[in-house]
Amino acid sequence: MAKKLLIDFNKLRSMKDFPAEGILKTDNYTLSFKSIRELATFMFTCRHCEQAPCIDSCPVNALEKNPEGVITRAMLKCIRCKSCIVICPFGTMMDDLFAVRNSGRKFISVRNGNDLQDFAACFPADVVSLVDMDEDPANHIFRLSDDILVSEFTWE
Repeated sequence: MAKKLLIDFNKLRSMKDFPAEGILKTDNYTLSFKSIRELATFMFTCRHCEQAPCIDSCPVNALEKNPEGVITRAMLKCIRCKSCIVICPFGTMMDDLFAVRNSGRKFISVRNGNDLQDFAACFPADVVSLVDMDEDPANHIFRLSDDILVSEFTWE
């Protein structure tokens, strides 16, 4: 079994600053590159409202649901007005997801074993680690991609 990146989102959210941002392209979710945090937030933290107020509040139609009911954001359309953040009844939309960052943070395209190691090395081992395991929903471990697992509590 190939090593996978395991990201503990509860611990990641408690970090004051992130030394790196993982960037991922997944054909089954998005046609563009997205941050791992944004993908995981929309896939696992979001409550997937049937009538999503975040989508309705966006003045430029930058948010939509994919066929699986997961919110996606068109990064080039998004004007970062924060309407979706204000209206989300569950606090899923967080300001730091949409912030433009270019102040010393590394952006690592996470696609293969070397990239996984480079990304994991930027964080404490209890936040991001390389593991030999598969998805385990009973223990709140979910598959984000072939190489990435996320530890997160989900809403049912």
